[in-house]
Amino acid sequence: MAPRPTVVLIPSWGSGHFMSALEAGKRLLAASGGAFSLTVLVMHAPTQAKASEVEGHVRREAASGLDIRFLQLPAVEHPIDCVDPVEFASRYTQLHGPHVKAAIASLAPSFRAAAVVVDLFLTALFDVAHELAVPAYVYFASPAAFLALMLRLPALREDLTGPGFEEMEGTVDVPGLPPVPPSYMPDCLVRRKIQSYDWFEYHGRRFMEARGLIVNTTIELEASVLAAIADGRCVPGCPVPALHAIGPVIWFDPKDDDQRRHECMRWLDDQPPASVVFLCFGSMGSLDAAQVREVAAGLERSGHRFLWVLRGPPVAGTRFPTDANLDELLPEGFLDATAGRGLVWPAWAPQREILSHAAVGGFVTHCGWNSVLESLWFGVPLVPWPLYGEQHLNAFELVAGVGVAVALEMDRKKGFFVEAAELERVVRSLMNGGSEEGRKARTKASETSAEFRRAIGEGGSSCAALQRLVGEILDLPVGR
Repeated sequence: MAPRPTVVLIPSWGSGHFMSALEAGKRLLAASGGAFSLTVLVMHAPTQAKASEVEGHVRREAASGLDIRFLQLPAVEHPIDCVDPVEFASRYTQLHGPHVKAAIASLAPSFRAAAVVVDLFLTALFDVAHELAVPAYVYFASPAAFLALMLRLPALREDLTGPGFEEMEGTVDVPGLPPVPPSYMPDCLVRRKIQSYDWFEYHGRRFMEARGLIVNTTIELEASVLAAIADGRCVPGCPVPALHAIGPVIWFDPKDDDQRRHECMRWLDDQPPASVVFLCFGSMGSLDAAQVREVAAGLERSGHRFLWVLRGPPVAGTRFPTDANLDELLPEGFLDATAGRGLVWPAWAPQREILSHAAVGGFVTHCGWNSVLESLWFGVPLVPWPLYGEQHLNAFELVAGVGVAVALEMDRKKGFFVEAAELERVVRSLMNGGSEEGRKARTKASETSAEFRRAIGEGGSSCAALQRLVGEILDLPVGR
């Protein structure tokens, strides 16, 4: 019997990247109609907290009954003297090369690798794919605008007057977007983070080696950017790999029917439709004491209902927030003053479920791409409050390019500090059609929600992209 083709998926260990890539792989598997299986190579996460998250995801998906097998790769030593997380991830990945090669080779004789799909930060593994003559793809969990920027980094380096965009004069050309002020460049590429720039440029260059780029977006959401990439405007003179916009890739945690409804959801049940502004800043988002006071004052003065997921400061040596002590963080009297119209939740909250609730009418978000797609899936307009990664570019695109968000002014010289009066203004603007800008954002978010559903449905743009990708993989020569 001839060996079955399998697609080898190698996700990053970060939960947002891991689950997004796995969900994309499951969609690819479903679109193949059983023509190939999915093999997931799992790296040891570099921290115990991340390792526990990944183990939980693997256990759940392994029990799903789908045609997916998980292979745990051997542990490797951690690289030392890394100046930032992107350098660590890139060098850590390089050390996995021999183990990835051995794992793919071990699939025979039952399976044969038809393609290798790697996370955007794992392009060092292209060397293995090339050596084994297996076609390589990138799964890009971020927006196409960030992909366009990464492809442009080698050329943009020539325009820099310093080691980052913060000293650049004029605007930055990201093909497909309006001219981008340097202040909206991703935080990972500014503040003199030249080593980080080097590694992002490295990955951007290696994207050009891929057989295709699988992007978590839709043609409808980022038409101009996708067209600019496909037309060669990011890397003039070089043919760009095939683009496959298969988004929005959103995963939903399985619900336990016996589990008690989360307190946040029960509170929302008692609120009027579209009356609550939701504030949440992601798995690594926390605010210092001074910023918490400004948020509290802005929410109190806005007069609007709110659900605020407020996390405590990270434990020393980590980037992940803790459960908050509300008595220590919140101004005295705030909870009494807002009783009945506000809920401050000090721990993890079910963001996707909250965004799906009819009572939620706006989302103040750190602008992580997964959060953005979840919000737009449910037609909830946004107030972008970017903190790290590519989130600043996401914020610019959502306001200036897509029109689903109300811009928030922040003092970038003070660590993106937001004054109470500014938060009050944007909440009033966004909620209940408080301004023309808010009304346009609300309308556009609702339209985008409908476009998303059409895109992944039968005959939709993302559904068609998946089918083309399946056909491409099945027609490619098989690696040895």
